[in-house]
Amino acid sequence: MQRLDVPYLGSVDALAALPHGTHIAVGIGEPAVRRRIVERTDRYGLPAAVLVHPAATIGPDASYGEGLLVFPGARVTTNVTMGRHVHLNQNVTVGHDCVLGDFVSVNPLAAVSGGCRVDDSALVGAGAVVLQERHVATGATVGAAACVVRDTPAHTVVKGVPAR
Repeated sequence: MQRLDVPYLGSVDALAALPHGTHIAVGIGEPAVRRRIVERTDRYGLPAAVLVHPAATIGPDASYGEGLLVFPGARVTTNVTMGRHVHLNQNVTVGHDCVLGDFVSVNPLAAVSGGCRVDDSALVGAGAVVLQERHVATGATVGAAACVVRDTPAHTVVKGVPAR
């Protein structure tokens, strides 16, 4: 079986048969689901690839964990720290001095302004804006096209302008 000319290798359990040195990439956008898949794949000891599209830029002093996926047009500026398995989709901007936790997803055309903290498993929706110095707490979801003007509590969904 194939999809987009890429062969289907089987279930997660098929990872056990892959040769040593094989890297994996988990391309699931929903942070909580991505975390559960990675918890299953970790038992096979295969490292996660870091994939940065050539049309994306990451500042030279940015740091990141394994499994980072950065899509075309994404811009990561200076002094940015990104955790494990972060996804930065098409045309995302991450401003200076930001910290993105593990399993964060920033969807297409979203902007995370300078000095922000986006905690583990949070999702910033397409076209959303997180204004400078704001905090998006663990597991929070910022809806598409929302504007975060206040800190966002953990495990909540905010939407609208201003986001509530």
